[in-house]
Amino acid sequence: MRLFWHRGKGHDPVRSGEAAAEAAAEPNPLPEPDPHAAAFFDVDNTMMRGASIYYFARGLAARKLFTLRDLAMFAWGQAAFRVRGTENAEHIGSAKEAALAFVAGQRVSDLVRLSEEIYDEVMADRIWHGTRRLALQHLDAGQQVWLVTATPVEVARTIAHRLGLTGALGTVAESRGGVYTGRLVGNLLHGTAKAEALRALAQRESLDLARCSAYSDSINDLPMLTAVGHPHAVNPDGALREYAREHGWPIHDFRTGRKVTMVALPAAAGAGALAGGVAAGVALRRHYRN
Repeated sequence: MRLFWHRGKGHDPVRSGEAAAEAAAEPNPLPEPDPHAAAFFDVDNTMMRGASIYYFARGLAARKLFTLRDLAMFAWGQAAFRVRGTENAEHIGSAKEAALAFVAGQRVSDLVRLSEEIYDEVMADRIWHGTRRLALQHLDAGQQVWLVTATPVEVARTIAHRLGLTGALGTVAESRGGVYTGRLVGNLLHGTAKAEALRALAQRESLDLARCSAYSDSINDLPMLTAVGHPHAVNPDGALREYAREHGWPIHDFRTGRKVTMVALPAAAGAGALAGGVAAGVALRRHYRN
């Protein structure tokens, strides 16, 4: 049977179009923007399944900038951290020094370009759709939405840009003339440093933290969560879930089932970001030596 449009008697396409427009429902009015409110989202295991820096290392390995043995060692270090549930200050300090030594002399533009390529190839499919919906709700309400993570800021900005968010707060490596010096500006954006970043941004953007929201999966982000008026637990670890219940915080769990399964590798707060920095530095140095 052939289906086709038939111009019958009295056919009037203009009137048909006008009638359709008249019957259309009135669009929902947009809420008044709130310039003094914002939402802050952790990245690893909150906005994304697993650790962003690990996926970055995977992308480097796919480009032969990073060996599978290096990746396996990095994976083991992250898994061990997750099992222990604590951070060794001496280990973190050593890892930070190694990462900065490897990154020194590398071009910032190279890291940015690789971040963009690897996000599209490896990270995009690992965004939690539920968490992204929460972020979009804040954007629809006329609020700023920022990522807050220990991941290098260049990687964090790429994720924020791809998701259409306002921006990202991340660990900042010092650079001069577009080249890394091998030093950090301050320290890792982890723990209390995240809360300080929120306060500094709030002052710059005239935000009222009491009207702001924050989202994280980890008890390590308690300083950030308690710095705002509306904290939320997303895919929370056991300690954060218990704390959120005790304090009446909303809990969002977008994982399948109540048992947490490891998707690639879980986030490893500060230590994981440092190990990832070492991985990226090693890969870039090998690449530009060849």
